[in-house]
Amino acid sequence: MDTSRPPTAPTGARRPRAASGARKANRGRGVWRGRFPPGIGALRGVASPGLDSAWWLVLVGVAFAAAELLFVSPRMGLSWDESVYVSQVSGHAPAAWFDPARARGITLLVAPVAALTGSVAGLRVYLSVASGLGLVLALWAWRPLRPAWVLGLAGLAFGGLWVTQFYGPQAMPDMWSAVGCLAAVGCFLRWVQARGHGQTGRDGARGRWALAGLGASIAFVTLVRPGDAVYLSVPLLVSIIAVTAWRCWPPAAAIAAGLLAGGAEWVAEAYARFGGITARLHAAGAEQGGFGLHFALPDELRALNGPTLCRPCVIGIRDPELDLWWLALPLLVALGVLAARWAGHARSGGSAGDPGASVRPPAGGSRGSYPRAGMSSALLAAACGLCLAAQYLFMINYAAPRFLLPAYALFAIPVADALAFLVTGVSWQLRPAMAATVTCFLVLQLFTQHIVLDHEVGGTVTFHDDYTRIAASLSRLGVSPPCLVNGVQYIPIAFYLGCASAGNAADAAPGEHVALLIQSGRRPPSYARSWPSYRITGTTVLRVNAYVR
Repeated sequence: MDTSRPPTAPTGARRPRAASGARKANRGRGVWRGRFPPGIGALRGVASPGLDSAWWLVLVGVAFAAAELLFVSPRMGLSWDESVYVSQVSGHAPAAWFDPARARGITLLVAPVAALTGSVAGLRVYLSVASGLGLVLALWAWRPLRPAWVLGLAGLAFGGLWVTQFYGPQAMPDMWSAVGCLAAVGCFLRWVQARGHGQTGRDGARGRWALAGLGASIAFVTLVRPGDAVYLSVPLLVSIIAVTAWRCWPPAAAIAAGLLAGGAEWVAEAYARFGGITARLHAAGAEQGGFGLHFALPDELRALNGPTLCRPCVIGIRDPELDLWWLALPLLVALGVLAARWAGHARSGGSAGDPGASVRPPAGGSRGSYPRAGMSSALLAAACGLCLAAQYLFMINYAAPRFLLPAYALFAIPVADALAFLVTGVSWQLRPAMAATVTCFLVLQLFTQHIVLDHEVGGTVTFHDDYTRIAASLSRLGVSPPCLVNGVQYIPIAFYLGCASAGNAADAAPGEHVALLIQSGRRPPSYARSWPSYRITGTTVLRVNAYVR
C-alpha cells in the first residue's frame, strides 16, 4: 500500500464535511485549496501554520544581513567600481569619471550615507542591512505563490552563496539587480494569479497592486543595471504573447512603464554626455571589449571560486571540487520545474474533496486552457534566469562571478521547489531520512561557500588596504587637495586621498598637486621623468613608485 498520503474514501463515497471553524482555519492559513498553486503547496504533510509563517522570510533576511556583517569585514576598503559610484555623491572627494557602461541607481542608493559621512564601515553596515531587507521584500513578492518555508529555502539557497554575501555590502549593482528581478517575476505571477481568480473585488485590487509592483521592480532594475532589465523584460513579454490566458495589455504596459521610468535618466545622460543612445551603447561596448557572441561559460566556471574579475580569463579552475553545486544547478532547476508539473497533475486529478485538488481557471475558461500556476511559475523563473545569464555567458569575453547573481536569484525558486519535493514527495516513512539528506546537503553547501567567501574577503581586504597605505604615503609627501592622481589603481587611491582622478596629469593646472603612480620597474611617461620620484613602501600587493609634482 502506498503510504505517501493519508488514505482516502472509496470512490463515490461521500466525505464528511469539515466543521465550519476548521474550514475557516484552512482558508485563513491559505496552504490548501489552491492559494499556493505550485506543486509544493499541494504536497501532503506540510500544512502547518508555523511552516507558512511570514517569519521564515524575516529570519532569512536577518540571517543574511548578519552573515554579511560577520563574514565580510566592514573595514574592507572600497573597490575601483565602488569608488566611482560613491564619489558621485560624496563630499569627501571629487567625482570620478562615470563611464558610459554604468547607471546611476547605485549612486542614488548610497547617497543617504555617502553624502553624510566618509566612513566605509558605516556604508558597509548600511548596505548589509538594506540588502537583507531587499531580499525579504523580493521573497515577499512570491508570498501568495509559495508556502513561506519554501521561500525560506529559496532565500537560503541564494543568500548562502559566497558571491551573494560578498557583494551584498558593496556599492555594486549586481545584488540589487538580483532582488529587483526576483521581485518583478513574483509580482508578474501574482498578477497572473489574481487574473485567474477574477477582476473584481479583492482579487482585482490584488491584481492592480501586483502590476504596480511589477512596474516598480522593472524601473528599479533599469535604474541600477539597464541591460539586466532588458533581458528580464524579454521573457516576460514573450510569455504574455505566448500564453493565451495572459494575453492582455496591463502587464505589458507595466513593464514598458518601468523601463521608461527607470531608463529616463540613462537616456538623458546619453544625450547630454555621449552624443545619444547609439553613441553611448557603442562606447560602452568598446569599453567591454565589444558586444557580440563570445562563449564565456568556461570563463565563468574558472572564476566561480574567484577571482572576482577574470579579464582575460586564462587561469585554471580553482578548487574544482567546490564547483559541483554549479554543475548540479541545472539538474535541480529542471527537477523543480518537473516537481511543480507533477504536483499540478496531482491537483487536477485529485478527488473533489482532496485538499488543493484544483486551481481555479479564469472566468469563462476551462481548466485545460489555463496554465497551472505551479509549473508556469517555476518555468517562468527558470526562463528569466536563463535569459539573464545568457548575456554574460555568450555576449562578453570575460567573467565575473557577480554577473550571474540575478540568474541565481531566479533559479533559487525552482531549486527550492526541488528540495521541498525531495522531502515531501516521498512516503511518510522516508521523509525523516530525506529531510536529513537535504539538510546535510544544505549544510555542506553553506560550509563550502563560506570557505570561498573567507578566501576572497581576506584577499580583497589585503588588496584594498594597499589603497589606504599608498594614500597615506602620498599625503606625507605633501599631496593634498586640490590634487590629481593618475596611474596604477588611481581612482580608489584618489578617493581616499580626497583628490580628483578625472583628468590627465600632463594637463594639470599650475599649483595643483599631482601624483603619478607607476608600477615598479616601469618608466614614467616623458612629461613626468623630471618629477621627484618616491618608492612607496609598506604595501602587500601593489608595488608602485610615485612621481609627485
